[in-house]
Amino acid sequence: MNCKICNNPANIIFTKKVLHKYDVQYHQCGTCYFIQTDDPFWLDEAYNSAINSSDIGLISRNLVFTEEVTMLFRLSGFDANKKYLDYGAGYGMFVRMMRDNGYNFYWSDDYCDNMYTRKFIANELPVNEQKFEIVTAFEVFEHLPDPIKEIEKILNCSDSILFSTELTKGNNTEEINNWWYIAPEHGQHVAFYNKKTLQYLANKFGLNLYTRKNLHFLTKKKIANWKYVLATTFKIAKIYNTIRLPDSLLESDYKLYLKDQ
Repeated sequence: MNCKICNNPANIIFTKKVLHKYDVQYHQCGTCYFIQTDDPFWLDEAYNSAINSSDIGLISRNLVFTEEVTMLFRLSGFDANKKYLDYGAGYGMFVRMMRDNGYNFYWSDDYCDNMYTRKFIANELPVNEQKFEIVTAFEVFEHLPDPIKEIEKILNCSDSILFSTELTKGNNTEEINNWWYIAPEHGQHVAFYNKKTLQYLANKFGLNLYTRKNLHFLTKKKIANWKYVLATTFKIAKIYNTIRLPDSLLESDYKLYLKDQ
């Protein structure tokens, strides 16, 4: 099997019991360290529920990323009035919270119901307005059976992708075999990245890479690395965002909903 990222050989490193019943092999690329499963034939079954029940960190993750992304945007001078897209946005919690912080975010998700931002669906915009300053994609990349195709799709509407996914620290097979993020019990994680993988993607698409912990930024823009480090330090971001934010969109958004009553 060849690597789905760089097309170099990927070797079997272990087998897991996916969804407690399918023996699935995991393959790691010797060049960019990307890990992929066998062809994921089980995905329809794995997505009987778009949000798997073991994702108990969903609310905490949205709270943390709202603070960190808001600080990053503010420090780096991203205009609150430009359009932003949350890709694989789930229930729309992050979109709602970023709109509350004054940023003009839109929702997109092929699998999950939009509960909180039904007036701000990206594919309901006119086609010529479906361009975005930044696309965010939190806990999405590990779900992608064809990452290159999906990244190309995102880059058609933006030149910046800010995303979260956990990274392997190398190619230690035993350590990866015991890694909680493999998560074979729900079967939705089929792609696993290393910093070398992300650097390959940055080079392939002509983008700059900023990465810290589980938050990564591929962008044509150049920002000071110290700003990225500060913004991705939650305690600092939370304090920084007590300084005046852009005007919240909450009141104006609510008026849109009232028009339908």
